[in-house]
Amino acid sequence: MDPIQAPVENYANPKTCFFHVLFKAAALAFYILSALFFDSFVIIFVVTVLLASLDFWVVKNVSGRILVGLRWWNEINDLGESVWKFESLDQESLARMNKKDSWLFWWTLYLTAAAWVVLGIFSVIRFQADYCLVVGVCLTLSIANIVGFTKCRKDAKKQLQQFATQTITSRFSSTLQSAFSVV
Repeated sequence: MDPIQAPVENYANPKTCFFHVLFKAAALAFYILSALFFDSFVIIFVVTVLLASLDFWVVKNVSGRILVGLRWWNEINDLGESVWKFESLDQESLARMNKKDSWLFWWTLYLTAAAWVVLGIFSVIRFQADYCLVVGVCLTLSIANIVGFTKCRKDAKKQLQQFATQTITSRFSSTLQSAFSVV
């Protein structure tokens, strides 16, 4: 072993990472393997959608906060319009987030949606419209998290830019004021 080699970064939140992956894997595995054990579409639909819903909730409310420091939700205002709400840690805390945790979060988010798309294509090829419904619900839940967290990440970056602009502007104006007050 090379003594100069940098230490390998471990997951900062292994339990959260485990549950982040668990429900995704469980929903996909149950959907794929259920045809071997169950003959009832209703059981397959209910259990798969329940597992995908648990995944949606865990990602949106737990692992999103812990692994990447982001949270999102959607509200309907008094005018009946959909309003996205975003929360993120402060920029210093976001910069300290564990890279492995973040990598696992984003890759599993996108790979799960890709897996559901592939399974949907197989359902269409096999002319199984009822299974397309299961895949459609699971894909919708996955895409909702992708859209929510992507918008939240963009909002966090925009807030950082606004903060930097305000800080530079206030420093510049205070420097100008002090320079002219001396005269």
